Amino acid sequence: MKRDDKNSKTGRRSATVFNFSFLREMRKSGKLSINELSKLSGVSGAVISKLERNVTSAELDTVYRLAKVFALNSSDFLSLAEMRTSHRKVENSHKTGAFFFREVNFANIRVLLCEKAKKGKEISKPEVHGDDYELCWVIKGKMEVNLPKEKHTLTTGDSIQFDAVLQHSYKTLEDTSFIILHIKKDKRF
Repeated sequence: MKRDDKNSKTGRRSATVFNFSFLREMRKSGKLSINELSKLSGVSGAVISKLERNVTSAELDTVYRLAKVFALNSSDFLSLAEMRTSHRKVENSHKTGAFFFREVNFANIRVLLCEKAKKGKEISKPEVHGDDYELCWVIKGKMEVNLPKEKHTLTTGDSIQFDAVLQHSYKTLEDTSFIILHIKKDKRF
C-alpha cells in the first residue's frame, strides 16, 4: 500500500490510502489489550501497535487475521481503514404513482420518506429493487402492505421488513407518513 514521505514533525511514515488507527477503538471496545489481540489474531503486538498509530500498512494476511477476531470479512475491515469514514449526500425527490418521496442514496441503503400520502392511494408495482431487503416504517397514519400470500395492516409506529424481490404493494388506509428503506444485502456502505 502506498505511503507518503516521512512526516516532517514526527519523522514517521504514514499510510495515505488506508488509516488503521480505527483498530485502537475496536480493540478497546472489545476490551482487549494489544497482547490479547495478538494472541487471538496471531499478529505480533508490535505490528498491532504500529497499525493503531498509523505508522505502517497491513499485509493482506494481517488484515484477514485481525478482521476475523472482530467477526468481519477482510473487505469490511479495509473499508473501515479508508481515509474517508463518512459519506454525505444531498436528498433528491421523485414521484411514484400518487406518492411523493424525498430520498437519499448510499452504496448500501436507500432511504425514502413520504410525508403526506393521502388516504386511498396505492403503489401496486414499485420500482425494481435488485438484491435488497425492504423495510417500511409508518410514522403517522395507517397503511396496508401486500406480499404474496400475506397482507399486513400497519399503524403509527409499526414496521415490516421483507425481501424486496417479492412482489409487493402499499395502500394508504388514511393519510399517512412513512419511511421505506432499501438495504443492500451485500455491501457495508
